[in-house]
Amino acid sequence: MPNAQYLMTNDWLEIGKIVAPQGLSGELRVYPDSDFPERFQVPGKRWLLRPGEREPQPIELLAGRYIEGKNLYVIKLAGVENRNQAEELRGCKLMVLASDRPELGEDEYHVLDLIGLEVFMQASGELVGTVVDIIPAGNDLLEVKLHSSFTNDKAQKTVLIPFVEAIAPVVDLQTGRIEITPPDGLLEINN
Repeated sequence: MPNAQYLMTNDWLEIGKIVAPQGLSGELRVYPDSDFPERFQVPGKRWLLRPGEREPQPIELLAGRYIEGKNLYVIKLAGVENRNQAEELRGCKLMVLASDRPELGEDEYHVLDLIGLEVFMQASGELVGTVVDIIPAGNDLLEVKLHSSFTNDKAQKTVLIPFVEAIAPVVDLQTGRIEITPPDGLLEINN
């Protein structure tokens, strides 16, 4: 299954958002925007972007663990010792430097590399549209803005295409294209 990594700006990768305190000892619940568990489990430097601020501040990740079934991590940050301090960080984003992208394996892509790629029907070569977003789900979904020749009404619509090898067997970053083999009805269901 292809993995995705979410990007905030040219300099920073957003890896997750602090959604709530966990317990009384300053632990934090984080909703991940990264498919790389080491971002939340391996101690080291991360950056914290507070709501309304433009520049993240460095902070030390001390420990982290994944909560099965909730798609959440619980992390411990240096200097956050109690629930009140943890509560003050609700809504903050966890960041890493964009240059700190993990090495990707085969069939793994960074989200920023996928946005803007053109999507074609593999069998006919017909242009379907352009990837405008990636929606994290059990399997990531490509949000594709339909090309005007592919939709029969004037409003430019988008479709959601599961980003799995069976449906998107060809991803060519060099030529900027994704080839899809959607099952019958997939594109119509989304319309």
